[in-house]
Amino acid sequence: MARKWLVAIIDDESDIVNLFRDALSKINGLSIFTFTDPMVALEHFKINKGAYALVISDLRMPGINGTDLVYKIKKENPLVRTLLMTAFEVDDKVFEEYVKNDIIDGFIQKPVKLRDLLSEVLKQVNIYKRIK
Repeated sequence: MARKWLVAIIDDESDIVNLFRDALSKINGLSIFTFTDPMVALEHFKINKGAYALVISDLRMPGINGTDLVYKIKKENPLVRTLLMTAFEVDDKVFEEYVKNDIIDGFIQKPVKLRDLLSEVLKQVNIYKRIK
């Protein structure tokens, strides 16, 4: 049986995580986990860090923002792929530094077309499979 890679979708808006989950569940070989609480997502990641291929996180969330979250995730597993998404303009030095240092592997501007989301997820998972 083929291995299932875990993908986390983290956004404080439940309609976003549900929409993304439904779209990504069409991809064979992935198990999709959704979280509206970034701290719960981080705990789940820590427990399952070796099985995760990709984490998709919103940038602006209550409690912990997306850049801080993906930084903590990369400290747990530097190979996992990370995508940050936002509906806002990003003009942030930390964000730019994280992109440069491969803490953030990609960026999704909301609203995103589902075909573009699927394409980016497949690209990131395939990169992960090659480096793993």
